[in-house]
Amino acid sequence: MRRSILSVLFAIALVALARPCRADYELKDGDTVVFLGDSITAARTYGKIVENYTLLRFPNRKVRFYNAGIGGDTAAAAIGRLDRDVFAHAPTVVTVCFGMNDVGWGLRADEAHVKAYLEALKTIVRECRKHKARVIYLTPAVTAADPAASEKDFLQTLADDGAKAVKSAGGETIDVQRGMRTIQKRIWTANAAVKDEKAKVTLHLADGVHLNDLGHLAMAFTILEGLGAPKQVSDVVLNAGLGHVVTEDGCRVSEVKASPERLEFTRLDEGLPINFGLFGALQFVWVPFHIAMNRYGLRVTGLAPGDWEVLADERPLGTYDAKVLAQGLDVASRTTSAWAPGGPWDAQASVLAKITDARHDLATALLLDTLWLPTGPVLVPRVTDVDRSDASLVDLQRVAARPRPYRFVVRRPPPPAPGPKPGTQPGTQPGTKPGTKPR
Repeated sequence: MRRSILSVLFAIALVALARPCRADYELKDGDTVVFLGDSITAARTYGKIVENYTLLRFPNRKVRFYNAGIGGDTAAAAIGRLDRDVFAHAPTVVTVCFGMNDVGWGLRADEAHVKAYLEALKTIVRECRKHKARVIYLTPAVTAADPAASEKDFLQTLADDGAKAVKSAGGETIDVQRGMRTIQKRIWTANAAVKDEKAKVTLHLADGVHLNDLGHLAMAFTILEGLGAPKQVSDVVLNAGLGHVVTEDGCRVSEVKASPERLEFTRLDEGLPINFGLFGALQFVWVPFHIAMNRYGLRVTGLAPGDWEVLADERPLGTYDAKVLAQGLDVASRTTSAWAPGGPWDAQASVLAKITDARHDLATALLLDTLWLPTGPVLVPRVTDVDRSDASLVDLQRVAARPRPYRFVVRRPPPPAPGPKPGTQPGTQPGTKPGTKPR
């Protein structure tokens, strides 16, 4: 029953989240992006998702990312650190995400504090424009409050007023709060059928304000939609019977070889899909990343009836009926083992994620060195070395995200391995008693 409910909710999600995107992805070749904000930004999680997505999906665009989030910060306080934390990176794009701390988590959502918040946002926009950086205001993330009631609460009002203030000063806005609330409503609907409170899905940590991993994924998803993330990575259609390419979109196919029992081809993509690690795809029931902006398509017609195994660079993606392959598959996250990546693109995305983590671990170490050891810092005197290390990691990111040719094979699956003979148990030889070692 519960599985049926989730299936219905998932179908609803596809309609609810089908919002129009920008005509083209907003982050361009040569952009330097700084994420400015409070503790939610300082967690670096949503920022790293946007970073990894951009590097994989647009590997020919040299976009660099920095994080300038500080826990407990406000828009007004951030003005004083713009030179050090933002403009020092010569950004072309600055995302700004403040709100909760500015009004004391709602306890100081009075006219004076709201006015100070709005004025601070406009000041940030004006200062960024002086430095030739465009500003994208990210409205504050949702809290764990009832999403039906929070549509008209102080935080949404603050977000809407903030968007108007930023626009008046020449900035742009992504409505993160409403985008996340769409996801949150679906979660609340599903949770209504769950009696165990601990089993209910949430976007938040115990305080109801800070985000867990699913919350950051929902936030990153909404931001990427606002940036104009395209729906499809790439897609190819082949006719196995004729041995030729029917269509190719976002990729190039070559070296096609076809026989009644086997189809081979080489695929070189313009960009690659992102993945979210072991079991990450389980979150897609709530955040349909795979459908909205991560489709890596494969369709093969003209196959004889029956099952066919699909491999890419000898990595198995699964076995599928000829009818399923003729309809087309999204193979971005397909794998035969939940403990290992699927195709080589999946493995590349996993490698990239580790390098991105290393970049941000290094940056966090420098930040803590600055904040916690002001009288005797360890890294600050060697900041040039830190910069060189970061530049090396950026180069490694681009190597990991660079598409390369993958050799696909569609073949009849090999016969199953022979089982033990009747009367024997697995792990024994014929004539050997169970529990004894064979001679």
